[in-house]
Amino acid sequence: MPNIKNFEQYSNEYEEWFENNSLLYQEEIKSLKKLVGNTQNGLEIGIGTGRFALPIGIKIGVEPSKKMRDIAISKGLKVLDGVAENLTFKDNTFDFVTMINTVCFVDNLLKSFQEAFRVIKENGFLIVGFIDKDSKLGVEYKEKSKRSKFYSNAKFYSTDEIIALLKIVGFFGLELEHVENTQKSFLFLKSFKP
Repeated sequence: MPNIKNFEQYSNEYEEWFENNSLLYQEEIKSLKKLVGNTQNGLEIGIGTGRFALPIGIKIGVEPSKKMRDIAISKGLKVLDGVAENLTFKDNTFDFVTMINTVCFVDNLLKSFQEAFRVIKENGFLIVGFIDKDSKLGVEYKEKSKRSKFYSNAKFYSTDEIIALLKIVGFFGLELEHVENTQKSFLFLKSFKP
């Protein structure tokens, strides 16, 4: 069962965070664009309100929260009700897949990566954006998670844990982009499908 309760309740606050932290958000988008390059035909798993999909040209996503889906749809995106562990797309459909701030909310991360691998075309790639649990910010988030609107049900992972799962699934190679300032430390990890 996906952890969507808080996103249903606080979808407007989610959107406000990006407005209130626009400089950091722009840094994250800059790093993400660098990793995506000119590649088209992407899917975002956990598309939320479309904050990351739109600037990098993703037109379709999967999102279990109805309120988040509705906001993304109002921005012109095609958003399907669904979860990372059970994608409704055919094998080898997308050139790339993104999971931005999604891995800490899925029920089964290995299954989620297997599904991403399945729907990515040969020579495509996956970009995972996350907060490393061993980073300073990750430790702070974990300590504050019980009081957090969004992270009370989150499970944080280390970079090594993410990489190990990606390798189990069959992804190879890594490119890293690190976005850090006084408010946030965010890591984008790009891995490839042979």
